[in-house]
Amino acid sequence: MEKSIRNIIIATVAALTFSTTSFAAGNSDDAIAERIKPVGQVYLASDVPVVEEPTGPRSGEQVYSTFCIACHATGAAGAPKTQDAADWAPRIAKGIDTLNNHALNGFNAMPARGSCMNCSDDEVIAAVEHLIKGL
Repeated sequence: MEKSIRNIIIATVAALTFSTTSFAAGNSDDAIAERIKPVGQVYLASDVPVVEEPTGPRSGEQVYSTFCIACHATGAAGAPKTQDAADWAPRIAKGIDTLNNHALNGFNAMPARGSCMNCSDDEVIAAVEHLIKGL
């Protein structure tokens, strides 16, 4: 009986030693700082880098790749898919002026200018031409 009590005491001391060692290792100054660091940061207007606006007109491909691709690559919200002639045929049949009008002013779920509020009319029309090129 005396031997089993001694074994229990030794096991308890060993368990406490190992648990406090691992606890202490996880409580270094660096580990604590990592756990309590802020999730985000606050930026002042003066801290934000200035993003230059385009100096010249963007190509249809640039406008498409930045704004149009999100819906037209997947067909989201009923958008005709890029390079899908069956999707585009009934729209093209209405004429290029109708396509351009819908692109500029919005149509069904498509927002005006495809959400490119700083695109010129010519840039939006170039994106339409890019979308239907080769169909």
